[in-house]
Amino acid sequence: MELRDARESADTADVVALAGHLPIAQDALRRACRAVLRPVARLAVGRGLPLGDVAEILKQSFVEAARAAHPGVPAHRAVSRISAATGLNRREVTRLMQSPDAEAAPTRPAPATQAFTRWLSDPRLRSTDGIPLALPAQGPAPSFESLAHSITRDVHPRTLLEELSRLGLARIDPADGCVHLLRTAFVPRADRDRMLGFLGANVGDHLSAAVENVLGDGRRHLEQALFADELSEASLAEVRALVGAEWERLLHTLAPALQALIDADKSADRAADQRVRIGLFAYTEGMDAQVDAPAPFVQKED
Repeated sequence: MELRDARESADTADVVALAGHLPIAQDALRRACRAVLRPVARLAVGRGLPLGDVAEILKQSFVEAARAAHPGVPAHRAVSRISAATGLNRREVTRLMQSPDAEAAPTRPAPATQAFTRWLSDPRLRSTDGIPLALPAQGPAPSFESLAHSITRDVHPRTLLEELSRLGLARIDPADGCVHLLRTAFVPRADRDRMLGFLGANVGDHLSAAVENVLGDGRRHLEQALFADELSEASLAEVRALVGAEWERLLHTLAPALQALIDADKSADRAADQRVRIGLFAYTEGMDAQVDAPAPFVQKED
């Protein structure tokens, strides 16, 4: 049986120490990349995205990373430097640089997502025991109309309600004229595009935090995990309930605090050019299904 509090990203000193043993470091790096890419391959195969498309995305990402790693290189030397850094030939680098992937920068959550999150987290929209209130469709706060207007003035409250209803997150009850929240987690199973958007945003930021910690750019991101094995299915059901309860507590604590910070920044007229994503995840599988099991963890003394 194993229970450990594992720091999923190595300290900078560990990476520097490994640099003196390049074959070992490269072998560990290959294992890490394999563990990261295996779920990507499963997703691509499961949704019919061919290897050629994924390979093109990966090559483009390599070029972008190499350009970011050498920002001061003159334009006439950029192709050679990127080729040397990535292993791609010069012709391929030139092609990729001339037709970059037009991926949009991270965007604000959709109004429906913002409304759902605020409804769950705002103490004024919850009962004393933490249950989201049924909101009158119109009228002064607390009402769905006031909630919608607190999110955006660009989308009519009726349109926002229709979107929440389409996603199966809320409905209006004709009997009392109130809007009722139907879920406590935004997982729109009927909307594959949104689910993929969540996957890319959440896992992408999680992985970015781990990578930046390993590369050691001077900033540290919280990125830890608790691991346990030799559990029964009955125990896993209890674990899922515990994790869900912890997320509810975290959401109700952090969401109002973040909103207060946003409001304070606006009041102080500070440059609001930073973002944060805070998450909690749990993954379960049979012990026999584990591949490339993690190396034994040794807790270091600080």
